Amino acid sequence: MTITLKGIAMGAADVVPGVSGGTIAFITGIYEELVTTISNIDLNLLKAWKTGGFWNMWKKLNGNFLLALFTGIAISIFSLMKLMSFLLETYPILVWSFFFGLVLASVWYIGKQIPKWKLIHIISFVVATVLAYLITTMTPAGETQSLLYLFFCGSLASCAMILPGISGAFILVLLGAYKQILEAVSNFDFKVIFAVGLGAIAGILSFSRLLKWLFNRHEYLTLSILTGFVFGSLNKIWPWKKTLRVMDKNTGEILSFSTVSNHINLDTFQKTSNDYESYKIVLEKSISPFSYSENPQLLLPIALATFGFLTIFILEKWSFKKM
Repeated sequence: MTITLKGIAMGAADVVPGVSGGTIAFITGIYEELVTTISNIDLNLLKAWKTGGFWNMWKKLNGNFLLALFTGIAISIFSLMKLMSFLLETYPILVWSFFFGLVLASVWYIGKQIPKWKLIHIISFVVATVLAYLITTMTPAGETQSLLYLFFCGSLASCAMILPGISGAFILVLLGAYKQILEAVSNFDFKVIFAVGLGAIAGILSFSRLLKWLFNRHEYLTLSILTGFVFGSLNKIWPWKKTLRVMDKNTGEILSFSTVSNHINLDTFQKTSNDYESYKIVLEKSISPFSYSENPQLLLPIALATFGFLTIFILEKWSFKKM
């Protein structure tokens, strides 16, 4: 049940473009077990089944862990996706404030796993931070219908899902597949779900082996890189934004906000149904809350960010007890 609850938390994070399920896995104490378990999935499991029976194979697979975790992730994705979309559309500043505090505390938590920061760790942290920041400023591609492309998108997104700091959902936004996959899950379009799922399996099986190798041979260097990825991704979830580009929902075309701003009121864009039905914000720039065109609602966002920050300490106390 505890692993399933952690899976639900991972799934909830994975449907938010900007928050990584890998970050949640790390702060709930299951990250290395997840990476190791997935990387151990190979043809030897079939041999174990042939020689020792199904339960021997299941034990070598760490099947109870995977079943509980991915059950939680599936429950979360299919039940919370519409709720998360509604909250992000209706209360964007408040939702992002909570996640900003959560991820900011994650930077501290992952970084403190390194007992002594050497020069190579600092350099790796800086490079990873810059790379993650640049990813958050990229312009998304238009929507696509190709199943082969969706397979590729699922593969990359699954790699991001187990990489703290890089959001799988945001990778899908960048690749122009987020809207199509969101609708496919909501409408139970199994053709699209199967293509993305197959790609996700291929991506996560290959990438987990690389991560396992890095942890086994260069643990602190890997942790410094992961810390940088998480820190650099904070730009994506900063609560106060200025719109730069929008997507025409009817055509999937990415447009500069200035080209459509003559008939969109920026101050009420998130609240005006006619505008929201036609366009979706896909690229924004972080700005000061004092430069925000609407009411920045400073007190409540600060309270939620603080709550998100403190949540990490609560999870640490709860999750990292030896069993």
